[in-house]
Amino acid sequence: MFYPLKFKPVYKDYLWGGRNLEKLGRDLPEGKVAESWEVSGHPDGLSIISSGECKGLSLPGFFQKFGQAALGSALPQKYLHEFPLLVKLIDANNKLSVQVHPTDDYAQKHEGGYGKNEMWYIIDAKPGASLIYDVTPGMNQEKFAQAIKQGTIGQCLQSVEVSPGDVIDIPAGLVHGIGEGILLAEIQQSSNLTYRIYDYDRVDAQGKKRPLHVEKALEVIDFNSQGRVAKKEQLKEEIAPGCTKTELVANKYFVVELYDIKTKLPQAARGQRFFIYTFLTGQGSISYEGGDVPIKAAESVLIPASLGQYTIEGDLKFIKSFLPN
Repeated sequence: MFYPLKFKPVYKDYLWGGRNLEKLGRDLPEGKVAESWEVSGHPDGLSIISSGECKGLSLPGFFQKFGQAALGSALPQKYLHEFPLLVKLIDANNKLSVQVHPTDDYAQKHEGGYGKNEMWYIIDAKPGASLIYDVTPGMNQEKFAQAIKQGTIGQCLQSVEVSPGDVIDIPAGLVHGIGEGILLAEIQQSSNLTYRIYDYDRVDAQGKKRPLHVEKALEVIDFNSQGRVAKKEQLKEEIAPGCTKTELVANKYFVVELYDIKTKLPQAARGQRFFIYTFLTGQGSISYEGGDVPIKAAESVLIPASLGQYTIEGDLKFIKSFLPN
């Protein structure tokens, strides 16, 4: 009944995008591509299944049709109607705005939706590329608000240089911004809430500045997060001959792991939860009881919870995302 699901990418042409997803082997439409929403149940960019018997069905439609057998018995039933994760590939050909995301509590009270915790895995970065991570030590709401008014916000932000392979955890309430020349994978809650604090006075194709959300941002910024380490340390372990696993981030919203395999990696979906794989390099296949599905870099695949035994084979580097207990 179940098989590994592939989806049509949902592309976003925000003004800071470029063509760098082509480096991963992705065929892109014309123009700027800032984001590819790889696996999404969010109404701003619904994933549509692109292969197999369920081709043409939306991701939420798939889970509503097959229920807990597809979602997983260990996960809340509400996720059948509110898919909890959003997986993206992001091309910061130019720098993104300085921004912050709300917590669940704030979002549900003021926006009627979920907040946004996210993480980044840096796939590629030009030499010297950096991103904004948190405010400077000693900063508070009053000082920050005054700096925004005076146009001196740059003096209130911490910057960190990044390289391919770096892992950055972005909890709700943390001021952040992706810098120019960075290509990354993002795993996040299924939310599209972003409060822009500063956008470098840029204008869009119509000559208009994008809206800022300073008042809400000041309400949700966590000024107690100062001193948080930007780059998360990683522990790599060999799990099979020629195969390593690295835990990237684990919190109550998602678990993200990185795998680097040269041969075969047996896996299992035993009915408890679904899994999402985002392939970064290489090519290979996923073998399951019903057949084989070819895979390659810049593809994402969802494994339904009750698929059973399956094997990932090839010379591949990929990210595995799922919900914790």
